[in-house]
Amino acid sequence: MATQQRPFHLVVFGASGFTGQFVTEEVAREQVSPERRTSLPWAVAGRCREKLQRVLERAAMKLGRPTLPSEVGIIICDITNPASLDEMAKQAAVVLNCVGPYRFYGEPVVRACIENGASCIDICGEPQFLELIYWKYHEKAAEKGVYIIGSSGFDSIPADMGVIFTTNKMNGTLTAVESFLTLHSGPEGLCIHDGTWKSAVYGFADKSQLKKLRNESHLKPVPVVGPKLKRRWPVSYCRELNSYSIPFLGADVSVVKRTQRYLHENLEQSPVQYAAYVTVGGITSIIKLMFAGLFFLFFVRFGIGRQLLVKFPWLFSFGYFSKQGPTQKQMDASSFTLTFFGQGYSQGLSPDKSKPNIRICTQVKGPEAGYVATPIAMVQAALTLLNDASDLPKAGGVFTPGAAFCRTKLIERLNQRGIEFSVISSSEV
Repeated sequence: MATQQRPFHLVVFGASGFTGQFVTEEVAREQVSPERRTSLPWAVAGRCREKLQRVLERAAMKLGRPTLPSEVGIIICDITNPASLDEMAKQAAVVLNCVGPYRFYGEPVVRACIENGASCIDICGEPQFLELIYWKYHEKAAEKGVYIIGSSGFDSIPADMGVIFTTNKMNGTLTAVESFLTLHSGPEGLCIHDGTWKSAVYGFADKSQLKKLRNESHLKPVPVVGPKLKRRWPVSYCRELNSYSIPFLGADVSVVKRTQRYLHENLEQSPVQYAAYVTVGGITSIIKLMFAGLFFLFFVRFGIGRQLLVKFPWLFSFGYFSKQGPTQKQMDASSFTLTFFGQGYSQGLSPDKSKPNIRICTQVKGPEAGYVATPIAMVQAALTLLNDASDLPKAGGVFTPGAAFCRTKLIERLNQRGIEFSVISSSEV
């Protein structure tokens, strides 16, 4: 990528936000990584110089690097000021956009990046925003030769790259995958910052717009290879994991489906069917979740209900979401496991005339999902964009992580940083 003319290879936009501060720390770690052969000039960007300075000072203290604040550029810009976004984009090879909810604040950043020749990565888990940006900006980004890559955090790099990893490890043709997310916590439990909660509230409230967008796109259906993957009941039991599960309501299914379409249409790969679930333990957890879900679905339908949901996240989510976010202790004790159960056909066997005869189980394991794994995934995606240019799709455009990075070394990079991809079992039936 063209980094020579730009003062900064990476710019973290929204660095003083809750997630942005952890992304800032992760870039600072990467800057002094023993494997790094070249310098990594980078900057933080946001509205308030004092807050950005404080984030750098906190990172310096945490990482034991007192000189850090003097090594990092500071760019003052505001989402409501297009000229300031242009100035930021002109100085960056890649902008790491941490300012959400993206449905309100994402588009001006994408526009500024495309107009000024910078690539952009975000950690959005909002399918409506991600799909809209594709339809509005894919061709413009391709003309400029820049890459706009959404959902490059916990939503949805583990799922998207996990399906690609499973496909690559299958000794034959993978036709269908179910993934099960398990979140592990320590004695103090799990907690998520309310920024994610807000995105969910507004996303569910506007579900009809997503449906309309998909209907208007008039896309040809992707062919189904092998038996059609049956959807599980809203509450189902997973024998292999000895746990009940419910459908995963994040962006993973939307992102993986878009990747599979891209791989089929552009690289002539056999498309994989995909369904995503989250394990919830036993019956007590199910009852608790059902109550939380019913409250959420009722309140999200009305303006005043949405205001209450946004104002009191802790109350309506039974303590899972809060305005303060997780403590360091909670983050240190948390982790995730994403297990993939795949099926397909050995080489030479026709999917039209026979049952699948190969089963494969793979896993992606990592640290706390929201504020440890997400910054690692985002920063490694940005570095892959900088370093693996010859393995990216030839022209620029708007891509999912799997479409952009399927031929790169991203999985190797993640493995080295504690997000580990592995094969658990593979057998012919």
